[in-house]
Amino acid sequence: MTYTMIVHFNCIFKHFLKVGENMSRAGVICEFNPFHNGHKFLLEKIKSNYADEIVCIMSGNFVQRGDIAITDKYTRTKAALANGADMVVELPTVYALSSAQRFAENGVRIASELHCDIMCFGSEDPIEKIYNALEILDSDNVQQKIAQLMRDGDYYPRALSNAVGKEYAKIIGKPNNILAIEYIRACRRYSLTPVAIPRNGVEHDSEMISGDIASATMIRQLIRNGRDYAQFTTMHVTHVASIERIEAVFLYHLKTFKSEELKRIADINEGLENRIIEISKRYNSLIEILEHTKTKRYIMSRLRRILCCAVLGITEQMQHNSVSYIRVLGFDDNKHIIQSRSLPLIVDVRRGYDLLDDSAKEIFDIDIKATELMNIASDQQNNEFSQGILKL
Repeated sequence: MTYTMIVHFNCIFKHFLKVGENMSRAGVICEFNPFHNGHKFLLEKIKSNYADEIVCIMSGNFVQRGDIAITDKYTRTKAALANGADMVVELPTVYALSSAQRFAENGVRIASELHCDIMCFGSEDPIEKIYNALEILDSDNVQQKIAQLMRDGDYYPRALSNAVGKEYAKIIGKPNNILAIEYIRACRRYSLTPVAIPRNGVEHDSEMISGDIASATMIRQLIRNGRDYAQFTTMHVTHVASIERIEAVFLYHLKTFKSEELKRIADINEGLENRIIEISKRYNSLIEILEHTKTKRYIMSRLRRILCCAVLGITEQMQHNSVSYIRVLGFDDNKHIIQSRSLPLIVDVRRGYDLLDDSAKEIFDIDIKATELMNIASDQQNNEFSQGILKL
């Protein structure tokens, strides 16, 4: 695998199928944090049953749980390409650090732009159950009940659970199923066929091991603790990142923010900016600030996303705007010409960046900041403007 500089075009890549054959292309929204055997199983299942090509729309250097990735996006792109992905493009950090709805909406839009026919995702339940839960959730009666419960003081997860009942609350409450519901909604808007593939081996965030399958959470623990993880992933992580290594950056920003600055940050409302400022002045560790700031309404994962957005400068307006470009991180060399329906494809960043409008540049600038934080957190020197596209 080599780094190859390719001029910015809207059309790239050679087709690997015979001329005249009908093709199908699957989109997979992912983080690969890290890429592991469960992900390999997913890609193999897609190739054998659903699609000829797979386009992975991958979070960059920060991930949706509100954390820096275990290692940089280029290393994770290499692993994906070596194990079944045909192309990897980046889900911009602005959307990678957003709610499930915005995360899914922008990821599916990118897949649609790249002519994907289907959207594949892992789930903890069969898709029929997820469809049933979605139908119940979207009913006027349930939506009105959720709104009333929240007006009465319930926080959203509990209001949701009480409104849909125990059976459906159990389905909706599972992490992969939460995203699955949003993928299905987005697929309806962009005319993709959703395909749910049951998880293989262990549950999301589980610390259990099943053969050579372990959750990404478990593997990250092994990596950070210096223990052997080779049986669970083909990746060899040489530059391990952790948010603790950039804690000083977080503390500086949190202790110097002004209320009007924080108020513009994504997902901050109801006076949360004042609570963050007050608590940040009292504590000198990120975990203490998180623990004392969280409430029933602002659970830990949501709060972690908010603090990451604050440090990176991701505003509510940025997340409100739809994705406006597609950054290609890498591809299999055996591809044909494909096009984006309307969004510019960025392959050579130096040239592609200059073609973006100011709003798109603002989104891309966040990715540049995220890469610099990853460099500090993992002791690397990646440069977005000189880093070539990865080519298998």
